[in-house]
Amino acid sequence: MALIEADAATASETNSGIGISNVTVVYGGDGGVTALKNINLQVKEGEFVSLVGASGCGKSTLLKVVADLMPPTGGQVTVNGLAPSALRKAGRLGLVFQQANLMPWLNIRGNIGLLKSLVAGHGGTVSKTGASVDQLIDVVGLTGFGEKFPHQLSGGMQQRAALARALALDPAVLLMDEPFAALDEITRDRMAFELMRVWQQYRKTVLFVTHSLSEAVMLSDRVVLMSPRPGRIHRIFDIDLPRPRTPETRLTEGFSKLVLELNRELYEVMT
Repeated sequence: MALIEADAATASETNSGIGISNVTVVYGGDGGVTALKNINLQVKEGEFVSLVGASGCGKSTLLKVVADLMPPTGGQVTVNGLAPSALRKAGRLGLVFQQANLMPWLNIRGNIGLLKSLVAGHGGTVSKTGASVDQLIDVVGLTGFGEKFPHQLSGGMQQRAALARALALDPAVLLMDEPFAALDEITRDRMAFELMRVWQQYRKTVLFVTHSLSEAVMLSDRVVLMSPRPGRIHRIFDIDLPRPRTPETRLTEGFSKLVLELNRELYEVMT
């Protein structure tokens, strides 16, 4: 039965989080390429879950289905008990991609507030509980850069602005597709810790795609390892490292064991 696209504000707390039930995606119709097959996953409200696996295993495809950027061939996705389209239309899905995709003619303040302005301009309801643009500039560490334009900022700073833009509408969930992949290693590392700091403050439900196993372990409550195409969930790892996590966390035996176990499992599933 199709979901009724009710007002996003009426979502039941008992259905909070992301529900993925028997999701299959086939590119090209009958006889096409099966990208995902029978994916079942529940992401609890406020949980940080990462998707990892070899290239082509369907990580980004699954994220796009949850984000209502493409329909599943079969199965169903709910976000806080509603169809993703209802949350998207209400501006309650926060998206961050590999490229910041900032508007070059707008300053950083304008870019962060853009989605809020668009929703309000089209008669949508803007959350009254979300942070202001000025607050978000401070939260993501861009104080003093609100009047700058994207070309005046480094790649890492642009991604901070993209994160703030995604948070501006107080989204129900935050969907992130390799947001740090284009950054150098030092900046990527710093951004991961910035993301953890912001997540600790807002406790958004996060679905995060990455190729970095160590990044997934550092950030997540759970890590979902997917098998090569057709993508299936091979194993889910519980990350029981204490929070808040710091650079020293990577020096602990528990962190090393988890990364090693993920590496070993990934090698086995690919051979």
